[in-house]
Amino acid sequence: MNKVLAEIIAGVIPHKMTRNRWRGILRYGIFNAIRLKREISRNHTIPKFQLAICAIAKNEGPYFKEWIEWHLAHGVDQFFIYDNESTDDTKDILEPYIKQGIVDYKPWPGYRMQLAAYDDCLERHRFDARWIAFIDLDEFIVPVQDATIPDFLKRFEAFPAVEINWLVYGSGGNKEKSNEDVMKRFRFHSLPDHYLNRHVKSIVNPRRVFTMIGCHEVARINGKAADSHGNIIKNNFRERTPQQDVIRINHYAVRSLEEFREKQLRGRASGTKTSVPMDYFNQYDLNDIEEKQ
Repeated sequence: MNKVLAEIIAGVIPHKMTRNRWRGILRYGIFNAIRLKREISRNHTIPKFQLAICAIAKNEGPYFKEWIEWHLAHGVDQFFIYDNESTDDTKDILEPYIKQGIVDYKPWPGYRMQLAAYDDCLERHRFDARWIAFIDLDEFIVPVQDATIPDFLKRFEAFPAVEINWLVYGSGGNKEKSNEDVMKRFRFHSLPDHYLNRHVKSIVNPRRVFTMIGCHEVARINGKAADSHGNIIKNNFRERTPQQDVIRINHYAVRSLEEFREKQLRGRASGTKTSVPMDYFNQYDLNDIEEKQ
């Protein structure tokens, strides 16, 4: 369905979560939705991967090794990487992982391509993975109460999606870029209940969702999404208190000032703005609490 028409139809639904779900379904297309439900009912393929991550990136080569190695150590076994016209050494850095079969690399040129990449990932890999997390290169999934992310997910087998809150990390006063790992360099984060930490990212069962709604929520085929405590979600994430005690996403939104300048030049994968304004740095440079070593 035409995206504009989907927005008009969904716009008349008063409840935000219901409205967002139908926005995603209508954007996916009613006939496509019917076809998909039939396909899922017939396809009983055993997934090759327990947990995969889907991400779109542009000129983020220096950050991939730490990001991949962290998630491998915490239970991720596959990465679906969409390269949005990188001109740095992204492909070279990913090449060893590609050869090992850990990274599925796909060039993905164009403007406003984040949602298109997510849609493609779900269509291509719906039956490949038991779970797919949709996150960015400045986000690290951190299981707090469990040894691995799959251990956490064992409690969510009945749900089509789990929404995990951010914990935003600031620059810590760092002005210049460094080769040291991101998680070692930036040790100061926001107050846990800061309103920005209400934002979530989703880990989804790809056989029970149609598509992503923006980069945060998912349009479900059936069932209800859960928060990290296992509660059924009834309100939009902007209306909920953040949860970081079971699992969280460390969001290194700005890194150092020099790296933020590079982020401005890259622009946003969502295409919502051609560049990231300096106000974003001021808003996300939150350094209220120093993380213990």
